[in-house]
Amino acid sequence: MSQPDLFVVCKNCGSEVSPYITECPYCGQRIRKRAPKLDRSGGEAQPKRRGRAKLPRLRAEEIAGIAPDARPYATFTLILICVALLLVFAAVLVTGALVLVEANQEQELTTSLLYVGLAYLAVLAIAHLAVRRFAPYADPLILPSVALLNGLGLVMIHRLDLADADRARLLGTEIPAPLVFRQIIWTAIGLAFFIVVLWRVSDHRTLARYAYTCGFAGLVLLALPGLLPSSISEVNGAKLWIRVGGIGIQPGEFAKILLIVFFAAFLVQKKDLFATAGKHFLGMELPRPRDLAPLLVAWGLSIGVLVLESDLGSSLLIFGIMLVLLYSATQRVSWVLIGLAFLAVGFVIAYQIFGHVRVRVEVWLDPFADYEGRGYQIAQALFGLGTGGVGGTGLGAGRPDLVPFAESDFMWSSLGEELGLIGLAAVLVVYLVLITRGLRSALAVRDSFGKLLATGLAFAVALQIFVVIGGVTRLIPLTGLTLPFLSYGGSSLVANYALVALLLRVSNAARAPLTRRPAVPIAEAGTELVARPPAVER
Repeated sequence: MSQPDLFVVCKNCGSEVSPYITECPYCGQRIRKRAPKLDRSGGEAQPKRRGRAKLPRLRAEEIAGIAPDARPYATFTLILICVALLLVFAAVLVTGALVLVEANQEQELTTSLLYVGLAYLAVLAIAHLAVRRFAPYADPLILPSVALLNGLGLVMIHRLDLADADRARLLGTEIPAPLVFRQIIWTAIGLAFFIVVLWRVSDHRTLARYAYTCGFAGLVLLALPGLLPSSISEVNGAKLWIRVGGIGIQPGEFAKILLIVFFAAFLVQKKDLFATAGKHFLGMELPRPRDLAPLLVAWGLSIGVLVLESDLGSSLLIFGIMLVLLYSATQRVSWVLIGLAFLAVGFVIAYQIFGHVRVRVEVWLDPFADYEGRGYQIAQALFGLGTGGVGGTGLGAGRPDLVPFAESDFMWSSLGEELGLIGLAAVLVVYLVLITRGLRSALAVRDSFGKLLATGLAFAVALQIFVVIGGVTRLIPLTGLTLPFLSYGGSSLVANYALVALLLRVSNAARAPLTRRPAVPIAEAGTELVARPPAVER
C-alpha cells in the first residue's frame, strides 16, 4: 500500500494539516478524507488516463497566497506584476489630479508635472522593492491603497497652497511658505521609517517579548506633552506637541501603536482570565468585578489624556481600541456593553467638568447659533459639502480654502467640495480596501498575538476615519483628529507608515507557505510532554 499524504489541505482556510486528525486546528472545519481505492494486489489503484493529459488547475488559496502547497513561480511573478501595475495606476491618478489642479488654477502646464509623477512613482517603486525583499508574501493591495491616498493628499495640500498664495496677493501680504514641500519631506521620512520597520521587525511575534516596555514607552509618550510647558506643547488649546525650533512632533501618534502592541500581548497572556464567566444577566455572561481592572485602567487613561492634554480625539481612540481588542480576545458582548457604559459615564463627566468639551457639544448641536464665532468652521465645511453636491466642482475649481484648517482637520470637506459625493465614495472604498485587507490578515494569521495586533492596527485606522468624517458631517462632535495619509501632518504620516509596515509583516506571516516537516512513521514518532493547563478559579 502506498504511503499516506503528509498533509491534507483544509478546504475552508487552506491550511495544511495532519492527515491523522479530523478537525482543522485553525478554523475548526471538519476534515473529510477520501479512502484510497485499492487494486487486486492490495496497492492503491492509479486513475486511468483518457486522452490528452490536463494541466493541474491552481486553487484559489494558491493564487491568494494562503498557505499554498508550492506556489508556482509563474503565479508569484503574476502577483508582482499586478502590484507594480497598481502602483503605476496610483501614480498616474495622482499626476492626472495634479494636472487638473494646475489647469483650473490657470497655472503653467509644463513637462515638470510629468517629472513630478515619475519621481513619485520612483519612490513607490523603492517601497515596493523593500516589501518584496523583506515581506514577499505580504498582501498586495495594502501598499497601492496607501500610495493612492498619500498622493491625493499631496495634491490637495498643493491646491490649498495655491489658494493661500492667491489670497495673499489680493491682500498685498507676504505669501506663506507652501505646506506641500514639508509634507513631501515627511512622506520621504515616513517611507524610510516604513522600510526600517519592515527590515528590523522580521517576525511580529518578537514584539510580544517587549510588551511591557512598549506599554511603558507608550504611556510616557502619551503623557509627555501634557507635562511640558504650554509654550512648547500647546497648539489651539490642546497640548499634543513637542516643538523644538521650527520642528514639532506629536508623540501620541507613536504612542498609539505602542499601546496596541501592549494591549494585544497582555490580552493573549490573560485570555483565560478574561474568558472566565461570572453571573448571567439577560442571556449574557458578565465578567467578574475583579476582571474589570484593564477596562478601568483604559478608561482612567482616556480621562487622564483629556485632563492633561485637553484632547478628546486621542482619549476616544485609545479607549475604543482597547474595547475592540477586549471583545476580539473574549468574543463576549458583555464587555462591549460595559465599555459603552463607561464611555457614556466618561462623556457626561467630561461635559460637566471641561469647558472645551461643552463648547464642542454646543457647536455640534447648532453650529449656526454662533455662525461668526465658534460655529464658523463647521458651518463653512457643511456649505462646502453642499456646494460639491454629487459630482463636485472639480479639482482646483472650488473654494475649500474658506474653511479654517482645511488642510488638516477639515480635509474631508475640501475633498467633498471638489470631488463631490462620488469622489468621497471612491476615497472611502480605498480606505475600506486598506481596512478589510488588514482584518483579513488578522483572520488568516495563525498566532493569537498576530490576530489581536492586526485587528488593533486595522481598527485604529477605521476608528480614526469614522471620528474625523463623523465630526465634519455633524454625526458626532469634532475631536481634532486627522485623516490618515490625506491630511497635513508629519507625525501622523510617519506613524501611519509604521502601522502599515506592521500590517504587512502580519499579512506576510499569514500568507507565507507552511514549511513541510519530515515524515516520521507513527511507530517511530517520539512522545511529547504536554503541561496541564492551570485551573481557572471560578
